[in-house]
Amino acid sequence: MSAAQWRRAMKSPAGSGAGSIARGGAAAPRLAELPRTTSTRPVAAPSQHGELPRWLRGWLRPVGWRHVLAALLLLVYPFVATPFFTFQIGAQSLALGLIALSLTFLGGYGGMVSLAQMTVAGFAAYLVAIVGSSSNTAISLGWPWWLAVIAALALATVFAAAIGWLSVRTEGIYTIMITLAVGVAFFYLAQQNYTLFNGFQGFSKLAAPTVFGLDLREPVPFYFLVLACSAAGYFFIKHLIRTPFGIALQGIRDNPRRMQALGYHVTAHRVAAYAVSGFLAAVGGVLMVWYNGRISPGTIGIGAMINILIIAVLGGMKHPIGAFIGAVVFVLLQNFAIDLVDRERFNLVIGGVFLAIVLFSPDGLLGLWRRLRHRAGASSPSRGTRRIPQR
Repeated sequence: MSAAQWRRAMKSPAGSGAGSIARGGAAAPRLAELPRTTSTRPVAAPSQHGELPRWLRGWLRPVGWRHVLAALLLLVYPFVATPFFTFQIGAQSLALGLIALSLTFLGGYGGMVSLAQMTVAGFAAYLVAIVGSSSNTAISLGWPWWLAVIAALALATVFAAAIGWLSVRTEGIYTIMITLAVGVAFFYLAQQNYTLFNGFQGFSKLAAPTVFGLDLREPVPFYFLVLACSAAGYFFIKHLIRTPFGIALQGIRDNPRRMQALGYHVTAHRVAAYAVSGFLAAVGGVLMVWYNGRISPGTIGIGAMINILIIAVLGGMKHPIGAFIGAVVFVLLQNFAIDLVDRERFNLVIGGVFLAIVLFSPDGLLGLWRRLRHRAGASSPSRGTRRIPQR
């Protein structure tokens, strides 16, 4: 029985439809006899990925046509670009973007701005030199490269969790100051300690290894190595923010007291977020030490820590892809701004760009792009709202 028939039956005089309904006659439909098509619950749409396993559908959910197009461009890029653009621009941008991605995850989704991400990356780079092989054979232990990388990533993750354990009990400017103090302390420790860190000279001859006959020191193989690590980190963050842990972390960012009242361990979630971001920064640190071929205190100085913050803000702290966009802009300015201004004034150019982004687009370049698209769509006559003239 349709809704219209039911209303007519209820409005009919006694003795006809209403009477039969009241007496339980034939006009009164039973619950089991009601058609199932009258349910207001929406029917679930079929899955986009067919009959794939549930865990695989969770990983493929963030993938869209933009990701496919970007992947094609990134795969073709080293075959059409020169070795300079492949190695100096592409690989360096992806490695710096991976370190900035750790800060984007921590600040954009956890609400905790840390200036120690480059410190964690430098800590992992130093461990690769100390545990593995380098120019200073008196300090380096000479372990195989893969074992040195595993040790560096594990210890750097623990180091990042320790930084988080110290700083998560504070908020705002106090968190920034604690992480800055940790970064400055590690910088002076590496600069003044000659027994373990070799002082201001650092370590050199830290080239990428050769795997299965493939020399990762060459521009194209190294580019694909960095691309694979960056893509894995990007999709890992895209998946993590959709998990219960990521949703709880965003709730803690918005209202930690309410999440604490709901039974969530705020401190544990924040420390875990520091550990995750530290692992990403450590992977970027290993890639950067292979890119530079050396590690020294100048690599982890205050300027380097501020650069990671600038990269994250340039791209947009609320978008994982913003870290890589900011890294591309930063590297391009770093390599080609000296053609317009003196090398000593590069920081002035970066500071001007950073100030302009903060003033006109707090959401970074992605926020500016979305705002321009919105204005273009609003001004387009085909997409605009048609106004009906009043009589």
